[in-house]
Amino acid sequence: MSFPIPSGTLLAFDFGTKRIGIAVGNTVSATAQPLTTINEEKNEIRFAAIAALLKEWEPVALVVGLPCNDDGTPHEMTSLCRRFANRLKGRFDLPTLLVDERYTSAVASMALVEEGIFGMKQKPLIDQYAAKQILQAYFEEPSAGIYA
Repeated sequence: MSFPIPSGTLLAFDFGTKRIGIAVGNTVSATAQPLTTINEEKNEIRFAAIAALLKEWEPVALVVGLPCNDDGTPHEMTSLCRRFANRLKGRFDLPTLLVDERYTSAVASMALVEEGIFGMKQKPLIDQYAAKQILQAYFEEPSAGIYA
């Protein structure tokens, strides 16, 4: 189902089995910023933290990074991210888009290096910076987003 995203705040997620990076952005300025990282593996705690962020930021839509191999074929994380996006949509009743996240971690690492953050000091930040790259990619090419 395709429909335009209304203007407003979006939250983006870089889903992982150990951590979820989250970024925030606005359709008016079309800019994304790293927000936080959820360092929890238990779903009930993850979704409680996400619910708190949704209450605080009141997004009009959610964006989830969709990982795949360099050639575009799916791998094991692809289906986990699709399931996560479907859970977000089902729990929070918000439009949820999937956006190709190839190379976002590499770009995020380069951005952190530019800020003077190197090596292991990147670990607590890399996922939220990757989420920022995912959201920025959506802002730059909204038609690339597919609905969950």
